[in-house]
Amino acid sequence: MENTAKNNIETKYNKWIVVVSIAIPLVVAILFGVKLKDFGYNVEPLSFLPPIYASINGLTAVVLFTAVWAVKNGKRKLHENLMKFAIGLSIAFLAMYVAYHMTADSTKFGGEGAIKYVYFFILITHILLSIIIIPFVLVTYVRALAQRFDKHKKLARITYPIWMYVAVTGVIVYLMISPYYSH
Repeated sequence: MENTAKNNIETKYNKWIVVVSIAIPLVVAILFGVKLKDFGYNVEPLSFLPPIYASINGLTAVVLFTAVWAVKNGKRKLHENLMKFAIGLSIAFLAMYVAYHMTADSTKFGGEGAIKYVYFFILITHILLSIIIIPFVLVTYVRALAQRFDKHKKLARITYPIWMYVAVTGVIVYLMISPYYSH
């Protein structure tokens, strides 16, 4: 593929990456504040979702680790498929997370002392990095689509640890808050 065609692919997707990277956090923030019961919908809280989406975060971490192993061992097609799966898992997580929060009140962390500060540090870094990771994942993916593997690899070295941190801390946040969920 010619450099011009590669640049065209990146240019074509760059506008969408900006839109999606801004829209997702905004929509999630807005929907996080929307409770379906406030609009007259009589829906039960989807209280079964948090352990499922926490498990999806854990599975995402395993898939990311395996994808890096695959590419380091020359299994490019496996790497590609695993990365598509990781993106799909992230989308599934996001849908379940929003659905849960639209049907349930927020849970307050009940821990006290130092553990409370640890929890909030992990939670805040998890949230901030989950916003930051969106354009990193999308740009890294588009560079692979454009077959700009030198640029892809360079950015993936930044994307991977951030995405892994978000996936792992998602599980940790769930484990720390789960005793305080109302049933």
